[in-house]
Amino acid sequence: MSTTTLKPVLKVSNLKKAYGAIQAVGGVSFEVKPGEIFGVIGPNGSGKTTMFNSVLGQIKPDEGSIELNGKDVTQAGPLELSRLGVGRTFQTLQVFGKMTVRDNLIVAGQEHQGSMFGRMFAPTDSGLGAKADALIDQFRIRHVAHLQAGTLSYGQQKLVDIAMAFMSEPALVLLDEPCAGVNPSLVGGISSLLKELNQKQKGSFVVIEHNMDFVMDLCHRIMVMVEGEVMAIGTPAEIRANKRVLDAYLGS
Repeated sequence: MSTTTLKPVLKVSNLKKAYGAIQAVGGVSFEVKPGEIFGVIGPNGSGKTTMFNSVLGQIKPDEGSIELNGKDVTQAGPLELSRLGVGRTFQTLQVFGKMTVRDNLIVAGQEHQGSMFGRMFAPTDSGLGAKADALIDQFRIRHVAHLQAGTLSYGQQKLVDIAMAFMSEPALVLLDEPCAGVNPSLVGGISSLLKELNQKQKGSFVVIEHNMDFVMDLCHRIMVMVEGEVMAIGTPAEIRANKRVLDAYLGS
């Protein structure tokens, strides 16, 4: 699909964040279109995580603005962003180890169900059982849905973690290193699942990842960050052909 004429789901303009004399992010600007999978790559220390956490409301930028579907959310916190349709995963697993896989998904969905009072009088599964079951099937984890999440392999827990982010059918999902620590045999499966979710839910994704093959296969466009600044934004083919990127990061 073409996304060139659509208004952005996410618009980041001149984002800056410093820690003392260290400029972690130095004027980053980019847009993510509806239905787009947007990758962010760069060496360690390039500012990716600081940028990511600024967009997610976990830290406040020193300068710049962040818009979600045209609404200024620069000062919004994580809970408000979640209720505005932003989902996320973390570098480290965020599953509840003593709860079943299915209950993990239901709990993730409950955060978007309104007031605590309303949830108290909802069905036992808060009316989210069917949605949880659909994602369980889509992620091909039906055979472990009844097990405690903490008993699963790391790769299976990673799938549960990603599935939890999609329980609210978010318009925008930020995925922080979805392949980190995952057995290489599972990486292709995660890529296929994300492509499938992108097509089915029509959401937009922002993906930080060090696995270049994964990013190049999955993403429609990629932003390269180096030393807190944007070196390049383009399609995978454009990034592969960019001499500055090759010299600075990908290797010639």
